[in-house]
Amino acid sequence: MAVDTTITLRNDIVYSIFVRNHTPEGTIKAAMADLPRIRALGTTIVWLMPIQPTGTVQRKGTLGSPYAIQDYRQIDPAQGTFGDLEAFVAQSHELGMRVILDVVYNHTAPDSVLAKTHPEWFYKNEQGQMGNRTADWSDVVDLDYSQPALWDYQIETLQLWAGYVDGFRCDVAPMVPLAFWLKARADVATVDPDKHYIWLAETNHPEFIKIVRDMGYEESSDAEIYQAFDMTYEYDVIEAFKATLKGELTLAEYARLLNRMDVTYPKNYVKMRFLENHDNERAASYMQDIDTRRNALAFKYFEKGSMLLYAGEEFEATHLPSCLIGTSLLYNQIKLKLIYPISSSGSVP
Repeated sequence: MAVDTTITLRNDIVYSIFVRNHTPEGTIKAAMADLPRIRALGTTIVWLMPIQPTGTVQRKGTLGSPYAIQDYRQIDPAQGTFGDLEAFVAQSHELGMRVILDVVYNHTAPDSVLAKTHPEWFYKNEQGQMGNRTADWSDVVDLDYSQPALWDYQIETLQLWAGYVDGFRCDVAPMVPLAFWLKARADVATVDPDKHYIWLAETNHPEFIKIVRDMGYEESSDAEIYQAFDMTYEYDVIEAFKATLKGELTLAEYARLLNRMDVTYPKNYVKMRFLENHDNERAASYMQDIDTRRNALAFKYFEKGSMLLYAGEEFEATHLPSCLIGTSLLYNQIKLKLIYPISSSGSVP
């Protein structure tokens, strides 16, 4: 399906916003006031992290992780309304930016609408209870995509949001069946045939893919997932990049890894480059030298692919993102065989 991906996406700059903590008000309307400044950074795509209501059962921190969604089809009233979202997108368009919305389809909050109304749509552990397939993600429960009715519900939900936004960033995309994403992309395209919706997949570290597959679960590789998506994360080379910064790899060795992408992925592949994101430590926290940081940032901008700015990066924020536990942390949790949930980086203050 991604045969129609345009390589002009390589010129895009993606700016991610966690609405709830982007402003003192924590609302869509308040974040909208910041759009001119965000555009001035060169941003062409605004990525809204989940704006749906957050679950209350087994909640992490006071407010909970935005990735523990309670209702896929609603906006958290504390953050705003559908009218606010319409205004946000309209203002973004006027400024020359498109808006993509986070989609969290691998799991929901334990007290989600779906968990209450369709428990048969969820993965069950050996005790017959809802749970997680790969680790102790304590505030969410996994969905089971062997259920055809779940596909219909999830795609209808995407079509609803497609009436408001310009595309989707899909959380833990490789753990949701590729066939689902292929159908979802085709069906969403019918909402507005004149619009080329953007599909960004949060793909995973190669080591994580191997771990999940060895456990007997589905996990798409980057090469596979490009069939349905326009852009993927660069987790396949990010550790090598950090090793290059430390002098553990030469720049020539890293360049060879980048060049290999051109013969590994489809000709029109688009990688989203980054120094940091909400699942990882801040660049300013592991690159204290400002010249190193500036050079690394410039290098990322000139690599083949789009570029991600995580809100606060432009201010050289050093604090660890604390809104969720992501696949990078999950990968380390599994690799180290930890039996306790990660809380320090994964909980919300």
